[in-house]
Amino acid sequence: MAGKKSKFLQGRRIDPGPITKKISVADLIDESFLAYNAARLREACQLFTKKMLEPEVTIGFSLTGALTPAGLGISALIPLIKAGFIDWIISTGANLYHDTHFGIGLAMHLGNAQTSDIVLREEEVVRIYDIFFDYSVLLDTDAFFRKIIEGQEFQRAMSTAEFHYLCGRYVYERELKLGIKDKSLLAVAYEYAVPIYTSSPGDSSIGMNVAAKALQGNLLAFDPSLDVNETASIVLAAKRLPVSAKGRAHKKQKGRSAVFILGGGSPKNFLLQTEPQIQEVLGIDERGHDYFLQITDARPDTGGLSGATPGEAVSWGKVDPDRLPDAVVCYVDSTVALPLITAYALARHEPRQPKRLYERRQESMELLLREYKKSKRR
Repeated sequence: MAGKKSKFLQGRRIDPGPITKKISVADLIDESFLAYNAARLREACQLFTKKMLEPEVTIGFSLTGALTPAGLGISALIPLIKAGFIDWIISTGANLYHDTHFGIGLAMHLGNAQTSDIVLREEEVVRIYDIFFDYSVLLDTDAFFRKIIEGQEFQRAMSTAEFHYLCGRYVYERELKLGIKDKSLLAVAYEYAVPIYTSSPGDSSIGMNVAAKALQGNLLAFDPSLDVNETASIVLAAKRLPVSAKGRAHKKQKGRSAVFILGGGSPKNFLLQTEPQIQEVLGIDERGHDYFLQITDARPDTGGLSGATPGEAVSWGKVDPDRLPDAVVCYVDSTVALPLITAYALARHEPRQPKRLYERRQESMELLLREYKKSKRR
């Protein structure tokens, strides 16, 4: 009808001001990222900052792709941990292995991806796309891990979170000895008691070195059942036993769980499968994660978008169907999106009290066991 404005025309009018040299990153995103994947990135920034960073929300990150060798551990992930914006992590082993280079004082360099790999091999230079480093970096990092896992505290089966916490302490101590700080994600996660899991611990140079030491009689072994149950307990505790802004248990306030996914792959599924483990396998009453944020360049129609879309994840019980409006998939390279989201969050939100979930593993597991004993699925 004439004169009646369609409900589809109630969105913000596109009329941005001109970009100036004085504009901040956060203002640029809010004012100029208005359509297409830029708009999805703006929505990602706002979802993370306005909802996921509320004190009652527990935030799990998953990391895939070669992010730490590109320096994103130092520039983005460590500042997020120090601000209390990351509560627990699932990462590829490769990201943690390459992260360790920085913590033990080894160098990575900018390079040219068009350089001949035959020439680089002759020069004993290793390439990760346009990142170059000396072959000795691998050998020195291998030696570091082989040496520390000879310690008595490693001679048993353990979850990957415990393994990474113990390794983080050694990297932290090496940083102190070298007079450097905040260079290693492992070290800062140890300092802030952020548990880090690896869904495929054998699929990296860390796992390869553990396997080599096993040939010599080393007793270190990763227990995947501990990883599955511990990660499920973190999510259940986030819902049942949230932590207040002051870091104390606050049982009357409903807690929430958020997932922030960089890339896809096994870490993404391991992060999301915590809810099916709680509901489908353990038979505990739950509805799924409350907030879903993914940065990816994959597509669902080719089978490459691991765990697929938030809507599909609802059918598995991974995401609460009532929370689908609080789900954003941003089809952007993680190396572009993560620094921007980090800058935005640090500008728009005050630091949160770190939840120090590594120190609460026993409490979380006890809750999971109590709930499971009530289940008819046993």
